[in-house]
Amino acid sequence: MKCTPVFERNFDSKAKIVVNRGGTRSSKTYSIAQLCAFWLVTGKLSETQNIPKGVWTTVRKYRTNLDGTVIRDFEEILHAEGWYNLIDHNKTKKTYKYKDRLVEFIGADDEQKLRGAKRNILYCNEANELSYKAEFFQLLMRTEDKVFIDFNPDDEDIWINTELEQKRALDKGDVEVIVSNYKDNKFLPKSLVEEIEYLKDTDPEFWTIYGLGEYGKISGLVYNVNVVDKIPENAKKVATGLDFGFSSDPTVVVDVYRHDRELYFDEVLYSTGLTNHDIADILKEKGYTMQDEIICDSAEPKSIEELYRQRINARATKKGKDSIHFGIMTLKSFNLNVTEKSLSLRKEFRSYKWMVDKTGNSLNKPVDKFNHGMDAIRYVALMHLTEKAKGIYSII
Repeated sequence: MKCTPVFERNFDSKAKIVVNRGGTRSSKTYSIAQLCAFWLVTGKLSETQNIPKGVWTTVRKYRTNLDGTVIRDFEEILHAEGWYNLIDHNKTKKTYKYKDRLVEFIGADDEQKLRGAKRNILYCNEANELSYKAEFFQLLMRTEDKVFIDFNPDDEDIWINTELEQKRALDKGDVEVIVSNYKDNKFLPKSLVEEIEYLKDTDPEFWTIYGLGEYGKISGLVYNVNVVDKIPENAKKVATGLDFGFSSDPTVVVDVYRHDRELYFDEVLYSTGLTNHDIADILKEKGYTMQDEIICDSAEPKSIEELYRQRINARATKKGKDSIHFGIMTLKSFNLNVTEKSLSLRKEFRSYKWMVDKTGNSLNKPVDKFNHGMDAIRYVALMHLTEKAKGIYSII
């Protein structure tokens, strides 16, 4: 396999718990997916650790969030190495079996699986989404041999730091922390390397977290948002926002609801590599019809037309001078809420911040990052929460 040093460090680790704390595009998730595939077909977890029979469980807070991320990487690796045809793939159960070894993908929200059968190997993807006692600890107690964790360190108070890196590493000595960043990934194109390194001078906070993979806190966030269990019954749907993406940027779909001065956001789709045909198929599978208004970026008229021809009620949002700033101000005039299961959208809310100059003064415009879901909800705001006359917006 073509591997980065991150794979090698995980393969060489003798620790019970291996924490992968890393910046963006460091290959941490892909490397663990490679290790998972390698174990499935060989039974080897390292040069010295052989587990010929057993179960590898990959878990995230919600299983559906694994579809366009780890599962896609895992299957890509199986195909690339010529292993896929050897595997018994149960597409319904999301399991992959070879000889006496099984790989499964579950959500921590599935109480039966969370507290169910034991496993040999556990991989917690985006582990900072999990709670320590109610979820990670339950999984750990049912894991016999090895635990892998990965996450972006945007909160130094997270349990991964306090309970594992600081406490357990000292008390038991069975935790290894692998810190990685983009420099560990030799397969990154030059354009992405330059984009990441651009943070060094333009945003020290993002550079620390997403460039270096070190703990940090993000200040100057654009929005204050509450997390709710679900959309309240008295909230009425305003519309659905859609921001187009493809290779490196995700396509994002968000349902927007309103009750009085409260807005509620529910993530429907957050995935890269989707064509317009794929988007239409996914929305139809989720029950969207021509009765459901989908507000899209007006800069994508061809994509909007393609969706419409596939019986998706896609419409262009209205824009005008300074529409980004006004859309933000419109949204900030409401109390904002996001559902707990909207993990990628919540991550954007935790990272979407105001741009500042070298002296730390706000430039009154947002940083052009972590904004795909933010744009999707802004399209709905501009279309349905404002009035526009002679190019001038006003908030409804």
